[in-house]
Amino acid sequence: MFARKRLILGIALSFLVVLTAVAVGLWHVSFHGLDDLTRLLLFGLGLFFLLFIAMAFLGVLGVVLIILWQRPIPFLERPVNILITRLLPLVMYLGRVFHIAKEKLERSFIEINNSLVKTRSLALDPNRILILAPHCLQYSGCQYKITANVNNCHLCGRCQVKDLILMARELGVNLAVVTGGTLARKKVKKLRPRAVVAVACERDLSSGLQDVYPLPAIGVLNERPNGPCVDTCVDLARVRQAVESFLAGGPKPEGVA
Repeated sequence: MFARKRLILGIALSFLVVLTAVAVGLWHVSFHGLDDLTRLLLFGLGLFFLLFIAMAFLGVLGVVLIILWQRPIPFLERPVNILITRLLPLVMYLGRVFHIAKEKLERSFIEINNSLVKTRSLALDPNRILILAPHCLQYSGCQYKITANVNNCHLCGRCQVKDLILMARELGVNLAVVTGGTLARKKVKKLRPRAVVAVACERDLSSGLQDVYPLPAIGVLNERPNGPCVDTCVDLARVRQAVESFLAGGPKPEGVA
């Protein structure tokens, strides 16, 4: 499991080493044979790079220490935030440039996110927790629209929407079925949960988790026995485990992605 996390962190560190070399090079050039204005500009650019690199290095260090120690480190929260929201999207793009499978990178990010969330000792009221499920979990031949109101489901049992509804009712949490990232963000904005359990594919999960960060959100990958975006399913035990980890006294999830 930790090997997945190492992938994207390793790329991030390699990228930071290259940026450090560029910054040092700019500083070196700025002191040799250039006019004052150009030297000042190069010096400022190099300084900016070095400050960004320092924060990003602290972010990588923060992620590693938080995962190893299994507890938050308050003074590293801002560097970790910069790493998650600014650097990792760029790192994922660079990974694809070097022909690393996109899904591997996305899974690596999801693993890192889930591990970070797991270290937070949350004990929330059930009504402050939201399960976000994708529309593709619904039986493709179903005539009932549940994205506007999940209670339109007739609980026929032909798909796992019934199971998620019953789970949400049992645990007292909110459930929304959405068609994509835009609607998911609207649901989060409208319901204002304090924690989210999101079910989706690698692409939608990785982008969605970055969008809502630092809101605690655990990603659970769906399964696609019929191909992408049609009659998908999910490991319900993992969804329940993720929800219960946010509840008072709930167990912490292990490898929920």
